[in-house]
Amino acid sequence: MSLKSLILAAGLGLAALPAIAMDTSIMVMDPYARAASPVAKSGAAFMEIMNHGAEDDRLVSASSPASARVELHTHIDDGNGVMLMREVEDGFTIPAGETYMLKRGGDHVMFMGLKESWSQGDMVPVTLVFEKAGEVTLEIPVDLERAAEHGGHDHQHGHGGHSGHKH
Repeated sequence: MSLKSLILAAGLGLAALPAIAMDTSIMVMDPYARAASPVAKSGAAFMEIMNHGAEDDRLVSASSPASARVELHTHIDDGNGVMLMREVEDGFTIPAGETYMLKRGGDHVMFMGLKESWSQGDMVPVTLVFEKAGEVTLEIPVDLERAAEHGGHDHQHGHGGHSGHKH
């Protein structure tokens, strides 16, 4: 199976297949996306990123035709028990030989200005850009039913100067 066929197959709903960068050092596993409600203007994606390379790599950006803007985000405690989302302009370092988790309540891919509402089972096209591995394009399934992982939870939080929202 060619790389193009593998990525196409993943886009056709075989989410268990990894998306592989051209140099095969980066693999994206178990991606899923969610929005807080059918009328939400934002959403987020979560996944495991495995770096099989000999050198650290960095996820530097993401893009998608599904929203007006896509940013890499993290949560920061404001010291008063409120979690604030912030853009991580330098991206996320993916250490060599390790798996980096993008998860609820932590680092994630943030979609702002959704062009359409997200429903269970929809597929969201996303291109992740890595400093060394280049672009990884995949279709991320919308999973509105998945429970938060260990320690992750849905909660209200501020987003810069924007009003709080859930995801």
